[in-house]
Amino acid sequence: MNSVEQKNEFNPSGVGLKNGNFIGLPFTLNSARLVLLPVPWDVTVSYGEGTALGPQAILDASAQLDLLDPDVEDAWKLGIFMQPFAKEILNKRNVLRSKATSYIDFLEQGGNAGEDEEMEKTLSEINFECNNMVDYVFKHSKMLMDAGKLVGVVGGDHSVPLGYLRALSEKYNSFGILQFDAHLDLRKGYEGFDFSHASIFNNALQEKSVSKLVQVGIRDYCDEEMELVKINEERIVVFFDQKLKENKFDGKAWNAQCEEIVNQLPELVYISFDIDGLDPKLCPNTGTPVPGGLEFSEAIFLLKKVVESGRKIIGFDVCETGNNEWDANVAARIIYKLCNLTGRSNGLI
Repeated sequence: MNSVEQKNEFNPSGVGLKNGNFIGLPFTLNSARLVLLPVPWDVTVSYGEGTALGPQAILDASAQLDLLDPDVEDAWKLGIFMQPFAKEILNKRNVLRSKATSYIDFLEQGGNAGEDEEMEKTLSEINFECNNMVDYVFKHSKMLMDAGKLVGVVGGDHSVPLGYLRALSEKYNSFGILQFDAHLDLRKGYEGFDFSHASIFNNALQEKSVSKLVQVGIRDYCDEEMELVKINEERIVVFFDQKLKENKFDGKAWNAQCEEIVNQLPELVYISFDIDGLDPKLCPNTGTPVPGGLEFSEAIFLLKKVVESGRKIIGFDVCETGNNEWDANVAARIIYKLCNLTGRSNGLI
């Protein structure tokens, strides 16, 4: 059955189908124009674990969503397909997570991996396998892009989109990143992990194609990260949550603040959405929740403003969703909106 037949056969007002695809949509890998790539990985998380199970929770919760999007007419016709979960990635995560926990506990007790042969070996193994995960995401996202698909990565912790960003860097000479997050994620090799969730944008900035990093909702960070921001003030722009809130309390409209954020972005934009950028009432089971954050409607409004400005979304990720129905419900709605706005900005719907 081709794409046209799939659309004609499908009832968007019908019962939510549990057919193994996102929101029960009828599309296949061949007929879809946007493919979701799930990456069940949270090996290096430094606080709460479980986000490796986020993609499955999101898929399960998505059956509850209605398909009408008031911002994008007939949005479901874009054609969205979620790839099957890579069991080898999840199995490797399950083996390594307990080792990482023991290693982190060792560090928190004042240990030095360089002085402990067993811990040094554990760190080396984890870094090796994390690199393999990055390569997996790079190869699979590149394969999808080469087939003409738009791609959205679904984590997992926030380390997982690095491979996709590397693939995009091969395709585009220059693009910016709009990051929704409670954290700067600019630490260098946090806890010794080359690909820590807390180091994703330090790693991403090694890609010369990443011309701008605009961070929104930030409210938990360290001196090391702020130093990096200061020495890269032309490349990194931070909209701290406290300042956004104080502006709001002083009467500055969210629309005006969004305009300032969007104006910092180049024409091509990648969206990296850590779910903990939202108020934790919307994501209580995320890996590292922080009080404050954006309301759901504020985040959606900002995403809309990016597209309404004429900028193109070239890809996205949604990460750090906890293994819980409520967290997954919220994340599924963010993902659907990102799919729709990405399709719209690329002239597909």
